[in-house]
Amino acid sequence: MSQQVDNIQPSYPLFRTDEYKENLATKRAEYEERHPQEQIDEVFQWTTTEEYKELNFNREALTVNPAKACQPLGAVLCALGFEKTMPYVHGSQGCVAYFRTYFNRHFKEPIACVSDSMTEDAAVFGGQKNMFAGLENAKALYEPEMIAVSTTCMAEVIGDDLNAFIGNAKKEGHIEQDFPTPFAHTPSFVGSHTTGWDNMFEGIARYFTLNFMEGKEAGSNGKINFVPGFETYLGNFRVIHRMMKEMGVDYSLLSDPTEVLDTPADGHFRMYAGGTTMDEVKDAPNAYNTILLQPWQLEKTKKYVQNTWKHDVPKLNIPMGLEWTDELLMKVSEITGKPIPESLEKERGRLVDMMTDSHAWLHGKKFALYGDADFVLGMVKFLLELGAEPTEILVNHANKRWRKACEAVLEASPYGKNSTVHIGKDLWHFRSLVFTNKPDFMIGNSYGKFIQRDTFYKGEEFEVPLIRIGFPIFDRHHLHRMTTLGYEGAMYILTTLVNAVLEQLDKETKGMGTTDYNYDLVR
Repeated sequence: MSQQVDNIQPSYPLFRTDEYKENLATKRAEYEERHPQEQIDEVFQWTTTEEYKELNFNREALTVNPAKACQPLGAVLCALGFEKTMPYVHGSQGCVAYFRTYFNRHFKEPIACVSDSMTEDAAVFGGQKNMFAGLENAKALYEPEMIAVSTTCMAEVIGDDLNAFIGNAKKEGHIEQDFPTPFAHTPSFVGSHTTGWDNMFEGIARYFTLNFMEGKEAGSNGKINFVPGFETYLGNFRVIHRMMKEMGVDYSLLSDPTEVLDTPADGHFRMYAGGTTMDEVKDAPNAYNTILLQPWQLEKTKKYVQNTWKHDVPKLNIPMGLEWTDELLMKVSEITGKPIPESLEKERGRLVDMMTDSHAWLHGKKFALYGDADFVLGMVKFLLELGAEPTEILVNHANKRWRKACEAVLEASPYGKNSTVHIGKDLWHFRSLVFTNKPDFMIGNSYGKFIQRDTFYKGEEFEVPLIRIGFPIFDRHHLHRMTTLGYEGAMYILTTLVNAVLEQLDKETKGMGTTDYNYDLVR
């Protein structure tokens, strides 16, 4: 069972060769206690029924793929958005290996992140010694200008105190007293990756501004702040830069990981690249105001900005689609006195033209979607603007206030009358919904492909195609460079949606002389 050097095959055709098929069949027959295929199919069919859905939605003690990740993952992404900053996780090595590989697979980039490798002894006696050695080694080996510390389950369960540990590390000379070491407690067993981002950002803002507010005055630097939240579409950072420059607005984008997560292949390795500077964070309270681009996931940041920086945070939604992008730009114009330039007006007009062109194909199409709270709410709003129908809407880590806000958006449109909003539910719940209330498409991250395969297994007529928008995207390349915010992002989403519809139409009408009667080249 060996490959030939002149004919190396990838896994898919390799495992379909007679040699591998025979080996797998032998393994199944001799070593697996496998149920008969007829029984497997019977149970599978039952899991697609209304009866099973009712049982599924009544379960309490089990979560099956919750459509979220843990807090430290978000904290690491937040830290990567600051200049020459090393994300540092106080916990086991396995946790950091998970965070790094998760981002590796999505961004296709090496991810700088260290751990102090807590093991059994640290779980019993505490991880302060690990922290001493970890901070000293990380600073000496990787030469960051800031180390941003977060925690994992182990450290939180035993009650390790980051403030005390970091303070003691400085007292004992493991790192300098003035070396920047913001931190956040990010227990993985509560919240999600978006909570972790929020906690880490608040920790960084607190470190640089809480005790340095004397002399700070809102509006004195003539800027406006943007806080992106947990954002993995690199084009979204770039579109904010572009729109503000076109408006002539002086601004700070607080946490911008685009350079470190999208470095060129030019022969030079960049452990650190770009990012928000520490000086920008220190100066942030002097801005006119702070705009939260994903307000539903930035509640802790909002409280800090309001209470400490004394900014009256505007009540805005994520700038996805037409109306909510309009609202963002008009609010920026109101705050800064800068007019919205003709270039952005023309861009808006092009989006409206695209919506008009594609309306006939998207009108009445049914979409089931899942993901993070702000992203899903923005997608719902834009689908309604397109005349599409978001039928099943699922966010695992949203609260009741979010559900009420989402239902208000749906009620304001005739296309939202048949929609249902689910919070606290997982992707196994979502699977039941897709089977019992079949939509035309799903919108979500890569994990939805297994639901698509299950629908196909039931029969080709039951298949629900997945449109990959969200995080993580593991099984497609370069989508993380795309844009989902602003008019530009709406154009990308619209293009993705309508071409998925047309692709499905081609699939359904490719029978020669049987189904190919629909003017295939006039669409």
